Amino acid sequence: MIKANTLILSGIIVIFIGIMIIFVGTALQSSSKNGEVHTGGVILIGPIPIIFGNDKSLIVIGVVFAIIIMVLWYFLFYRSAG
Repeated sequence: MIKANTLILSGIIVIFIGIMIIFVGTALQSSSKNGEVHTGGVILIGPIPIIFGNDKSLIVIGVVFAIIIMVLWYFLFYRSAG
């Protein structure tokens, strides 16, 4: 069984990593000479992913990450209950 403190600490670390990725991405995008912007993302509402983007390669990466997150979500929440 996973302790509550471990889950809370994991959540804080994931949020911090996400904020750092946003800052690094913004800095890299502002330093590029190219005017093109490629976007993509994944929104999870429960176990259901919503994937969006304007670049095919970013959408494929989003699908892969969504599958990984859904499998992890299953193992963390459903496997430990039974």
